[in-house]
Amino acid sequence: MTSKLLQPIQVGNLTFKNRIMFPPLTTGYEERDGSIGPRSLAFYTRLAQGGCSYIVIGDVAPVRTASPTPKLYDESQIEMYKKLADALHEYDCKVALQLFHPEYDVQGVGKMIMEAGIAGQLAAKAKAANDVEEAEKQQKICDELTKGAYAKLHHDMQHFVTEASVEQLTAIKNSIAQCARKAQKAGIDAIEIHGDRLLGSLCSTLLNHRTDNYGGSLENRTRYALEVLQAIKEAAPSMMVEYKLPIITVNPDGSLRGKGGLLEDEAVEFAKMLDAAGIDMIQVAQANHTGNMGDTIPPMGAVPYNWTLGACEKVKAVVSCPVATVGRVVSVEAGEKILEDGTADMIGYGRSLLTDPDIANKVDSGECIRECLNCNKGCVDAIQSRRYLSCVLNAENGDEETIFIKPCTETKNVAVVGAGLAGLEAARVAYKRGHTVTVFEKSDRLGGQINIASVPPRKDEILRSVQYYEKFLPGKVDIQLNHEPTMEELNGFDYVILAIGAHNMDLPMPVENSNVVSSWDILNGQEVSGKCVVLGGGLVGAETAEYLANKGLEVLIVEMMDKIAAQESETVLPLMEADFKEHNVQKFVNTRVSEIKDNVIYAENTKDETNVEITADTIVNALGSKKNVFDDSKLSVPFTYVGDCSGERTADIASAIRTGYKAANEIGNPQLDRVD
Repeated sequence: MTSKLLQPIQVGNLTFKNRIMFPPLTTGYEERDGSIGPRSLAFYTRLAQGGCSYIVIGDVAPVRTASPTPKLYDESQIEMYKKLADALHEYDCKVALQLFHPEYDVQGVGKMIMEAGIAGQLAAKAKAANDVEEAEKQQKICDELTKGAYAKLHHDMQHFVTEASVEQLTAIKNSIAQCARKAQKAGIDAIEIHGDRLLGSLCSTLLNHRTDNYGGSLENRTRYALEVLQAIKEAAPSMMVEYKLPIITVNPDGSLRGKGGLLEDEAVEFAKMLDAAGIDMIQVAQANHTGNMGDTIPPMGAVPYNWTLGACEKVKAVVSCPVATVGRVVSVEAGEKILEDGTADMIGYGRSLLTDPDIANKVDSGECIRECLNCNKGCVDAIQSRRYLSCVLNAENGDEETIFIKPCTETKNVAVVGAGLAGLEAARVAYKRGHTVTVFEKSDRLGGQINIASVPPRKDEILRSVQYYEKFLPGKVDIQLNHEPTMEELNGFDYVILAIGAHNMDLPMPVENSNVVSSWDILNGQEVSGKCVVLGGGLVGAETAEYLANKGLEVLIVEMMDKIAAQESETVLPLMEADFKEHNVQKFVNTRVSEIKDNVIYAENTKDETNVEITADTIVNALGSKKNVFDDSKLSVPFTYVGDCSGERTADIASAIRTGYKAANEIGNPQLDRVD
């Protein structure tokens, strides 16, 4: 029986070869000027090679903005989009541009930023000429303009939709239409109207306070979006047009999630308007404009799987056009069920396609798929930090042009010592290259530290990282559990990859007559009782504290730095903080421990230099990990280290995957091989 995901579908004048789409995501792959350069082209081409039928390029601005997103506002930019379209069409993959306009006065803010830049250049020129007075004058102008630009931007994000003149809105609508015309000229297949940002703000009762024909009633608030749709259809009549319909959802506590967009009942009514106006497809999504990307791209455990599907089903019931769904549709099985139930027609696999771009091809071939963890570590965190998009489980993201699995020129017999993520990824890549691989693991299961990392609240989904290897490796790789290889065994291989991991480091301060327990042992199941003081407020310490608090124990965290869980995702941190508050977890930051005696922790607050004494029943050592050491002096074959044991600092998931991938992909490279 053919997979529902692989069945073709007609959308407007386009035929998609399957139901798998890559929805619009901000990638950061574009060049500084917003053009589609080699990195963007390679990324999207790789998705097309993997069998994806429909790719939407996110946040394409029809005007020149300071936003780090793609842009198409000038005729000279058409050629690069033609190159993109041609590359994707080679794999029968259709491509759309998601057109959006920010919810601020782009021209006004841009003019101030440009003038500030000019003043800054003049200041630098005057300084170089030793004209101190002129340099100070121009720098002051620069600073004032910059401050004014950001003040205007902040104001506009809240009020522009209400204050924008009809003439401004008309000019924006025309720029969107002209962008669609350029896209059609470039051979782009479709336009997705970004129903969030400016359009969503105009639709919203929370943000739109206009009293003219664009405010008040649902008909008025959605008028502009329908005008934009009509303008696009007139400017680019041969293109399929999709609408991203943002829904303001309701949290379990009754608060609203999102601001720009429509509440569910109004969204269903607006969907009927869009359908009547000739829209070709509607993508039902979570409304944004909240200041927290976790509201739109939620991390593991924050919301149920497929959490926007209920709204999608209601939209699907009242429209004649196809409907797409997005939002924590992690597995192929989930997508299949959605299609089987008829609640949607297309499945948006966003983060999932970052993790495994070959979903469609693997559904066809039957190969197991690496599933997204929804950890937000590599994707959302990267975009919020102005880095490019990536997945912690995919070493190729963003570098598809240069990083890919290379077939080996000579088959080797490879040993991998340690079955944490670094070792497992090394084994996978070595096998994919054509090598014969044996994995040695001294414990009775695969996964290493992932098995304890999955224990704290909301973290069980991280086990998908190991479950992938449990499905993929058997039958391809010889896995030997409960087996610590001898040196003689290892020297019988052609190549050895050492992935021996790390251990919970010892406490560095004097400890006398105290009940100290490792955070690793606790997460491995060791029971503790009474008042628990967790030493170390890093990621492991914070998660261990949350785990103990949820077991009903009194918990305090002592951290030398000024922030708890500084490494945690900004989308996860609010959930952890809320849990700490609910369970009355006390936090001592800027606190350095000097000694522990008779279960009393003696410390100093480094900020005000006051002494701190804390009595505990259980003291949890969560100060960090230290790499395991292997005596490689008797290894007579080439070898390398990966993961936690490969550097001075222990590795996170992304580093483990990337070091394992690289080591296996470079087997046979004499510059990397070690023989001591």
